Amino acid sequence: MNQLPADKRAAIARCLAEGNSMRATSRLCDVNMSAVVKLLRDLGEACSAYQDKVFRNLTCRRLQCDEIWSFVGCKEKNATAEKKAKGQGDCWTWTAIDAETKLIPCWYIGTRDGGAAYHFMHDLAGRLANRVQLTTDGHRAYLTAVEDAFGTEIDYAMLNKVYGKSPDGPETRYSPAQCMGAKKAVITGSPEIRHVSTSFVERANLTIRMGNRRFTRLTNAFSKKIESHEHMMALSLMYYNFCRIHTTLRVTPAMEAGVSKHVWEVSEIIALLDTKQRVEKAA
Repeated sequence: MNQLPADKRAAIARCLAEGNSMRATSRLCDVNMSAVVKLLRDLGEACSAYQDKVFRNLTCRRLQCDEIWSFVGCKEKNATAEKKAKGQGDCWTWTAIDAETKLIPCWYIGTRDGGAAYHFMHDLAGRLANRVQLTTDGHRAYLTAVEDAFGTEIDYAMLNKVYGKSPDGPETRYSPAQCMGAKKAVITGSPEIRHVSTSFVERANLTIRMGNRRFTRLTNAFSKKIESHEHMMALSLMYYNFCRIHTTLRVTPAMEAGVSKHVWEVSEIIALLDTKQRVEKAA
């Protein structure tokens, strides 16, 4: 079977991770579109498996969680029952970030209901080695999910932001409502009030939107299949955690968290794919 050279695969992966669309990547790297699609699928699976394996027994102390909106295929208002059965419509990505190392050790793609919160929080709890302080926004689905996943072994607080009236007029259609203030509510344990914040995870949401083309608003670069959305998310977070030097830390989040000892090259991500293929052949 024909396979692209390692340097060509690395160039494709870098283009995708830096926010280029699939077709732009195909043009920039001078490869067929189907080759880009296949490489993303294989890389997404390899990156997801690797991060799932190494993000264990993490010694995080302060975590922040949030959800970021996108859509697959079409927006929810245009999704028929048939399209929804295929995973199309509104899509929410639940993310957790370590406020100190900026590592994103856990994410979940799905709906924005209690079931998704349950899955996400249990996955997060299974990756931690010690008691943590957790901050979320006021989404009520977190309440039951956090209690079920952590019990009383957590210092948990909610940050409820108070917004004013949304701006009117077509020129402000995509402008957010003005934030009038925030209320901090202690839910479980004894969280430090000065660290009750969602600023880091909200900034990470911006990083995701800037670096993952499928989250860019008002374009046709959105995912057409939920599987492609998941694969791209795994690749972009692999690049964020292991390859991209955080400007504040001056190292990668994975290095700061003690998961990695060096800054990864994109070629090392490609090597994960080669390892995965050798294991599959041996099996």
